[in-house]
Amino acid sequence: MSSISIIGVGNIARALAARSLSGGNSVEILGRDPDKARELAAALGGATAGTAGSAPAGDIVVLAVPYAGATEVVKEYGDALRGKIIVDVTNPVAPDLRGFVVPDESSGAQEIAKAAPDDAHVVKAFNTVFSHVLEAGAVEGRPLDVFIAGDDAQTKARVSAFIESLGLRPWDTGALFMARALENVGLLELGLMNHSVKHTNFSLGITLLD
Repeated sequence: MSSISIIGVGNIARALAARSLSGGNSVEILGRDPDKARELAAALGGATAGTAGSAPAGDIVVLAVPYAGATEVVKEYGDALRGKIIVDVTNPVAPDLRGFVVPDESSGAQEIAKAAPDDAHVVKAFNTVFSHVLEAGAVEGRPLDVFIAGDDAQTKARVSAFIESLGLRPWDTGALFMARALENVGLLELGLMNHSVKHTNFSLGITLLD
């Protein structure tokens, strides 16, 4: 099992923490508001609350904050993230849902990687799964698919093992530049939510044909 630190106290942080604990992983909650971090850890049962800005206890650090503040959070932690695996779950979608708030030919994950220490490894994951769907973990008995992207094969293998411990199914999409494609999937889901499905009780996944 893995040692996980989750930076954030929102819905996606709660869902990931709950599934991580149920999968036998150790979980640390980190947040700028220490009271909220302690409250979430206590509500989950089995999680601990760390000190924001200090070195995360986990080998895998999940960045579960809105993209608008994500790179600043990474810069604030600075050298405390050296050697860590950073899992980016953000979607850097513009408020009007017509594009992204990152440079052309880049992605939120790539911008986060630029802000991280050189020896940290950034992996994009979980950005295509709504938090309440993630917390449920399966649809009609079928595990949810989680798409990942990253530059280091060994790191992706460790993140894939972590995803499997949650009862989910990882799919490697390639190098970190593929994060832009995954963020487009996040935007696609918002389009479906607004124009056809009309709710967020759905997930996108892979069906292998015989």
